[in-house]
Amino acid sequence: MGLDRAVVFAIMARSWAAIAGVVSVLLIARFLSPNEQGYYYTFYSMVTLTVVFELGFSFVVLQMAAHERAQLKIQGDGTVQGDSVAHSRLASVLQKSTRWYFIAALLMFTTLLPTGLYFFSVNQHADIPVDWKGPWCLLATVAVLEFLMAPICGFVEGCGFVPHIALMRFGQAVLGSSLGWVAMLTHHGLYAPAMLILGQGLMQVTFLSRPRIRHMLFSLMLHPVGENGVNWRKEIWPFQWRIAVTWLSSYFISQIFNPILFMFRGPAAAGRMGMSLSIAASIGTVGVAWMSTKASPFGNFIARGEIRKLNGLFFRTLWQSMALLAVGASGIFLCVLIGGPRVPKLAMRVLPPWALALLLLTTLMNHVLSSEALYLRAHKKEPFLRQAVVVAMILAVSTPLLAKFWGANGVTLGYFLFGGLLSLTWGTSIFMASRREWYGRPRLSGEFALAGKQES
Repeated sequence: MGLDRAVVFAIMARSWAAIAGVVSVLLIARFLSPNEQGYYYTFYSMVTLTVVFELGFSFVVLQMAAHERAQLKIQGDGTVQGDSVAHSRLASVLQKSTRWYFIAALLMFTTLLPTGLYFFSVNQHADIPVDWKGPWCLLATVAVLEFLMAPICGFVEGCGFVPHIALMRFGQAVLGSSLGWVAMLTHHGLYAPAMLILGQGLMQVTFLSRPRIRHMLFSLMLHPVGENGVNWRKEIWPFQWRIAVTWLSSYFISQIFNPILFMFRGPAAAGRMGMSLSIAASIGTVGVAWMSTKASPFGNFIARGEIRKLNGLFFRTLWQSMALLAVGASGIFLCVLIGGPRVPKLAMRVLPPWALALLLLTTLMNHVLSSEALYLRAHKKEPFLRQAVVVAMILAVSTPLLAKFWGANGVTLGYFLFGGLLSLTWGTSIFMASRREWYGRPRLSGEFALAGKQES
């Protein structure tokens, strides 16, 4: 089953998130009106605009740290030992990333807060009074603060603390959802997104304050880099800008649905779409646990030229996670299909069963695509740039049209066709072509023989 410590902790976090998602859905149906539900999910879609400022750098930081960490050893007290050049380069990664994120956080706050205020002010309905300004201002503020810690956690994970990060994320899931539920139960439901992110940020601060982690980070921040530092322009930026465009494109692939429906069909329609996407994503988060914890090991294998181990781990993990996702998606669909007629009040808050089935199938396809992307990006390359941009452009054009004329059902069908089938078909062809180019033709076993130059 591939259950190491990191996977077990990640499964705990994702399982809690899945269960918490069900609880949150029930609380939303109980304590929020259909229109407030629309604001709730559109808040989440708007706050994910952080990808514009994050530019995919957290993943770049993780991979850069993983490649340099392969030549070093971190002692029990956090002391870094090993090759002096790798030591300086590792310190350089941390120092440059923290400077980048500090500037990005300032830009993010001065952009995200007024953008949300303008969007909700222009699209609010006079006959539907919803007190949204306070919750939105708090959400934008805590999102920026949590954003500042993202590169540090990615760096620590790249340094080999994968189980520790997975355990931290379990704590984030528990504390964040608990604070969100408190907001719901005290009839302050629109503050729940902000409280959830606040809980996640508090857990990050607690984790980074541990003596070993703190000592390692401070020593690297103060370590003299000299001439051995990472060259941002030559080593980071060629990879980062491609990741940035791809991640920004992913926003249009999955996050524009709620704001667009909010504009054309009102908050109630956006709420139904948001809750349905949340249900589909709840099973996706569990499957991701198997693959996401392998990002750092992938980078280590590539840095050491151990391509057979890389391929074996990747394909084994992919099949394990897909089996889990298929079972979970089938279970969720049956529950909705059977339970919908018995709980009509809840059934009215989500899309019809056929549309939810399309969302679940799209979740399965996106998991395969994201796994393939993780494998290729571990080589510090981004072959999915063109594919992501084209799919995002198609959805950016089709979603407003589908939303205007066919509502959430039309948007769902477009997401399935373009964000699911087209993305997976095109992405898999890129995945196979890239591996063939880098490592030669596949053997019958499904693994690629090491051929040509090694990526390092």
